[in-house]
Amino acid sequence: MAENKNKPRVVIVGCGFGGLEATKAFAGTGVEVTLVDRTNHHLFQPLLYQVATAGLSAPAIAAPIRHLFRKQPNVTSLLGEVQDIDPKARTVHLKDGTQLPYDHLVVAAGATHSYFGRDDWAPFAPGLKTLDDAFEVRRRILLAFEQAEKESDPKAREAWLTFVIIGGGPTGVEMAGTVAEIACDTLPGEFRRIDPSQAQVLLLEGGPRVLQAMPDSLSERARQQLEKLGVRVRVDSRVVAIDAGHVQVQPATGEPYSIATRCVVWAAGVAASPLGRKLAASTGAEVDRAGRVLVEPDLSLRGHPEISVIGDLAAAKSYAPGRDPRPVPGVSPGAKQMGRWVARNILRRVAGQPTQPFRYRDYGNLATIGRNAAVVDLTTPAGQVKFSGFFAWLFWLFAHIYFLIGFRNRITVLIDWASAYWSKQRYARVMTGVDV
Repeated sequence: MAENKNKPRVVIVGCGFGGLEATKAFAGTGVEVTLVDRTNHHLFQPLLYQVATAGLSAPAIAAPIRHLFRKQPNVTSLLGEVQDIDPKARTVHLKDGTQLPYDHLVVAAGATHSYFGRDDWAPFAPGLKTLDDAFEVRRRILLAFEQAEKESDPKAREAWLTFVIIGGGPTGVEMAGTVAEIACDTLPGEFRRIDPSQAQVLLLEGGPRVLQAMPDSLSERARQQLEKLGVRVRVDSRVVAIDAGHVQVQPATGEPYSIATRCVVWAAGVAASPLGRKLAASTGAEVDRAGRVLVEPDLSLRGHPEISVIGDLAAAKSYAPGRDPRPVPGVSPGAKQMGRWVARNILRRVAGQPTQPFRYRDYGNLATIGRNAAVVDLTTPAGQVKFSGFFAWLFWLFAHIYFLIGFRNRITVLIDWASAYWSKQRYARVMTGVDV
């Protein structure tokens, strides 16, 4: 691969929200960018649960990386998995043996599932981070109804029609509400031996309330909206065991109990990419309990200003003037802002100028519960704005359409959602890999 030795070489690892924004920020600049990702697409993760629940097809929330940067000639996109980083030689090593030299490195490798030390639960309770995860969750949800239709034993049938979502954050809340809608609105009338609306959807949260990042009032409103959809919300309920047919729960008070279920979705925790610990070992950087790399105020590594870490992989803080440093939440706006900030700091270094500490702008939080139901907590110059219900759902819908990558994706999602709203149908109900 030919390189221009006169231009600074920037390698960006990962094309999530942070890596994407960093790469875009180098458009029209005098640097050569090499973008490396394990997939060939950028994924709009906030709507991944819609693919998992058959509301959207995969292309609606994913865009080919090469297509995104086809008009940015200073970007070279490579499909590959980073195996190691050599900070002394300033080289990134890929799994296939390829070596990428760099002058500046941006590591935006993201996060993966965390089972809190119980990785043996993973086969029974898949998480939701990639398209492959979404396809697997969709397969399990749809297969559960199919198996229930064939089952003659009432107890076995009930287990197939019991869906357990573990984790009361945005993903868990959205998954639980949507599965309940599938059972009550989409599938009735399609089966002859079962009534899908009799399915039980349970949302288990180890803490005292769902959506703990939101104010108490919105958290309570979300719980009410979930229960209106038929979801059974159980807070202060810690999962202690998962196997092929049961979930064991230890409530904060009372005796432990078992839930017979054949479909479990994990939405309880995330951990930083393992690449973070490798990078820390080679640079002397520190990591927190979740494996995130501790960074300097300008998002670089101490002793290695040429290396920056952003997104879910970074334990970063915001340094607003006149305020104490505050941790940056692991949300997509934070990753986007870090990506743009790091790109500007790299250009400042190239120009011989000092870098600037990162400043995060908090726009608030929002989550959808189901049809006509959502909660929104906005941060505005005038203060916090909180609302829920139908208008919150409309706000959530148009905000997500706005931030989707590509005009075609926006139109596709808008049409699909409009169709689903009026018909209550989900037409992406296709599953593969089923052994019957």
